[in-house]
Amino acid sequence: MKKIIWLFLILPLWAFSQKTTSKEVMDVKKFQKELNAEYLNPKETPLRGDNFKNFKEHPFFPIDMKYRITAKFVKSKDTKPFDLPTSSGKTKSYQEYGKASFELDGNPYTLTLYQSLDLIKQKKYQDYLFLPFRDATNEKETYGGGKYLDLKIPKGNTIVLDFNQSYHPYCAYNAYDYNCPIVPEENKLPVEIRAGVMYEDIYHH
Repeated sequence: MKKIIWLFLILPLWAFSQKTTSKEVMDVKKFQKELNAEYLNPKETPLRGDNFKNFKEHPFFPIDMKYRITAKFVKSKDTKPFDLPTSSGKTKSYQEYGKASFELDGNPYTLTLYQSLDLIKQKKYQDYLFLPFRDATNEKETYGGGKYLDLKIPKGNTIVLDFNQSYHPYCAYNAYDYNCPIVPEENKLPVEIRAGVMYEDIYHH
């Protein structure tokens, strides 16, 4: 009898964890599907010529919930607007918004989150945060210039960083038509983040 009661106790927990995981995985699959659709859409894609014609879908790292991290969030105080250099030599205006601190494989890291001063003028982007980062996969499985992650301003003192939804800047695929913010030194991670979009360097040949 005890065994049966115990089974009933753990079954709901198991069902809950399965449900939670599948929602998180579904979110990543939705991100992947939307990113592929954007690059296949002639009105939205950064791809030109043969690169557009030959594009079928992005390569992605396998979805790995190890890289969906709940980080401690601290809002920055008294920050001033600054000019972030871009790939074209121009600059874009940003402001530091906060810091996200987390552990990965037992080691502590902190990344800085920014707000685009141009984007927040638009109502739909007022709660948008920008996280550019580099890691040890750059120039191997991912673009040498790093990757981006789009986030929303959190309500509490934690923020979810799902690196499975990280993507490359447009200039990774088309350096002529786009100028993309360069990842600041403080956001260079000394570890591999094997998540999100992978990169096949067929766009600079």
